Amino acid sequence: QVQLVESGGGLVQAGGSLRLSCVASGRILSISTMAWYRQAPGKQRELVARIFSSGFANYADSVKGRFTISRDNGKNTVNLQMNSLKPEDTAVYYCNVWQRGDYWGQGTQVTVSS
Repeated sequence: QVQLVESGGGLVQAGGSLRLSCVASGRILSISTMAWYRQAPGKQRELVARIFSSGFANYADSVKGRFTISRDNGKNTVNLQMNSLKPEDTAVYYCNVWQRGDYWGQGTQVTVSS
């Protein structure tokens, strides 16, 4: 089993920045992809950014140029630097990793005020 703990959410004004972090622990063997998803009220969960073990990353069109995902394989962490935040970025953000199956964090709230 893999446990994921997110941190870094909060309330920020539009145009501001936040950095989310997620630490994986437990039975870590070989994590392939690490990702951040988000879910706004009344909407489906959507992929925000994903990074592969190679370091290659891809992003949702809505966050390209504003968000940056990174990972530290030695520390089993994945981070999401979010800049130029917009009210529409308001959501619960979830950390996700793939290691012989999907694992999810409990989510962290990000609220962007206008």
